[in-house]
Amino acid sequence: MDFLELAKKRYSTRQFQSKPVEKQKIEAIINAAHVAPTAANLQPQKLLMLDDSGQLSKLAPFANFYNAPVVMIVLADTSCSWKRHYDKKYFADIDCAIVTDHMMLEATSLGLGSVWIGNFSPEDVKKAFSIPQDLDVVTMLAIGYAEENTALSPQRHNQTRKPISELIYNTEDFL
Repeated sequence: MDFLELAKKRYSTRQFQSKPVEKQKIEAIINAAHVAPTAANLQPQKLLMLDDSGQLSKLAPFANFYNAPVVMIVLADTSCSWKRHYDKKYFADIDCAIVTDHMMLEATSLGLGSVWIGNFSPEDVKKAFSIPQDLDVVTMLAIGYAEENTALSPQRHNQTRKPISELIYNTEDFL
């Protein structure tokens, strides 16, 4: 499957089977995170994997992960993040987003579903899992086998996305 085909196949899974995810698939997803590019190759990301019922029940009050059997909490260490000289912007959040995207696409390539979770209280999650204060909770990725018949069409983007003409522009558009 080529990249565009894979990207079109991916969708946000919000109904997961209770079936556990095989260890080799989890390892492949972690390897995808490992090879993700980061600014200046500083690799500020850390992953906290939740894959048992006790850990997941601890997360449930703070985030809707749709009963997925695995949740990757993506953390950022801003102390080792690249910072742009011109405006002092830290790239840790961007690096973590790239890492999350790599994991999402690898999950899709392995026949798994995933959903990016952004609606949660970072402080509550930090307290619940004793995450050190110098790490930021950036995002979460719920992973598992999608319930049957929940897949979205890979052709949906023509109806659900803005037209490409609204995506790209050139300098003449500003004159």
